[in-house]
Amino acid sequence: MSVEVTAPMPGTILKVLVEVGDQVKEDEEVAILEAMKMENPIYAPKDGKVVEIKVKEKDRVDTDQVLVVLE
Repeated sequence: MSVEVTAPMPGTILKVLVEVGDQVKEDEEVAILEAMKMENPIYAPKDGKVVEIKVKEKDRVDTDQVLVVLE
């Protein structure tokens, strides 16, 4: 069953810290979102394998937009 990592607020993706195929642990940083002139780390909600990355650096995202899909 896949798990979607979503943006908690609107902003700009500063950095994507994972690649497709990477194994991540719960609470590991997967991306950095700039919002309100602050860098906000985005964490994996559970352990899993990155199967899809839906954003790239400098993309503007909205609240609840899917950034990364884990399996």
